[in-house]
Amino acid sequence: MLVIVLENAPPRLRGRMAIWLLEVRAGVYVGNYSRKVREYLWEQVVEGLEDGNAVMAWQANTESGFEFLTLGKNRRMPAEFDGARLVSFFPVADQG
Repeated sequence: MLVIVLENAPPRLRGRMAIWLLEVRAGVYVGNYSRKVREYLWEQVVEGLEDGNAVMAWQANTESGFEFLTLGKNRRMPAEFDGARLVSFFPVADQG
């Protein structure tokens, strides 16, 4: 299983993802492809994302059962704790 979520992505990138994957909600694409195709799709995201942000998650033989990559500006960042990949939040800047 493969899931790609795009936010603020250009229409041409969204169209390119829709060729390979089923868009189940706006910007949420799902499919089931090999590692080679998954890597190709991520290259397309990297090349075409511009100012948007993206996350790709897929089934993997890990403790959690999946792996993921992120790209672009977002409040969340991947973090590893005791060998498990989790998501952490960037600290909020002082407002006082």
